[in-house]
Amino acid sequence: MKTLMAWMTTAATLNFAQPVTAGQNDPRLDTLFVALRAAASEREAAPIEARIWAIWTESGIDDIDRLMALGIAAMGIRDFRTAESVLTTIVEKAPDFAEGWNKRATLYYLMGQMEKSAADVAKTLSLEPRHFGALSGLGLIRLAEENEKAALEAFERGLAIHPNMAGATTYIRKLKLKLLGRSI
Repeated sequence: MKTLMAWMTTAATLNFAQPVTAGQNDPRLDTLFVALRAAASEREAAPIEARIWAIWTESGIDDIDRLMALGIAAMGIRDFRTAESVLTTIVEKAPDFAEGWNKRATLYYLMGQMEKSAADVAKTLSLEPRHFGALSGLGLIRLAEENEKAALEAFERGLAIHPNMAGATTYIRKLKLKLLGRSI
């Protein structure tokens, strides 16, 4: 009986008393980012990138994760009103969860609200400076604003983190040509 009580006491304190680590603070990300930088091609980088996105999207809080799935689904069917409500709830309830801010930045971009999108990208990057998706999004925002120099800087920052990021090299090449005064 004494052994059973000791085991129950130990079991009650394992993992349950510790917060679940997920999102941008997940320790698995460090190794994944090393592997992402070392990947020789876009094809080799793709599964690593997918794993990073999966970790970023998990807050470790069941209610927030359910809201995230709902917000992503609403964006997917272009129900922007619902998506905005849900994603705003996420950033209010979990303000230190970078992907909540990033998803809302994406939504604002899709809605054509570039200032709001850029503000949410800035918050995302303050929480997760390695967020290559947010940097790519920032590049797209700056392109929409016709600020080619800032777009180039954002894409280059993203490429420094994720050397095989789809599309970044093409944007960088085109922007450099344009900024040099050559036709694209």
